[in-house]
Amino acid sequence: MRPDSFYAAVGGHDTFVRLVDEFYRGVAADPVLRPMYPEEDLGPARERLTMFLEQYWGGPTTYSDQRGHPRLRMRHAPFKVNPDARDRWLLHMRAAVDSLDLAPLHKAELWDYLERAAHSMLNTFED
Repeated sequence: MRPDSFYAAVGGHDTFVRLVDEFYRGVAADPVLRPMYPEEDLGPARERLTMFLEQYWGGPTTYSDQRGHPRLRMRHAPFKVNPDARDRWLLHMRAAVDSLDLAPLHKAELWDYLERAAHSMLNTFED
């Protein structure tokens, strides 16, 4: 971990675990998003997202070490990511970001990335 990274500045592993745990609390009860997660419990998805976000923000490279290049669009291609799914994802992620005690600048930087990422995952406009 780089000591000057965003990852370190926001509290490292514990912060990303809290973010992802809160996000998946919303997903677990969402009738549109929950079916996109084939595992019985959301543990594997939670672990993958935590590793990905940690790596993206300057933390450990565990995601790439275990899974290779993120290839986010390819990994999401099997799922219908329409505007409704995107907006639901953003709703749960917004609640998760807001649950953290981040400095305003860090919160804005994190949200900017998550919002752009969600928009980039759109792969259909069909219902």
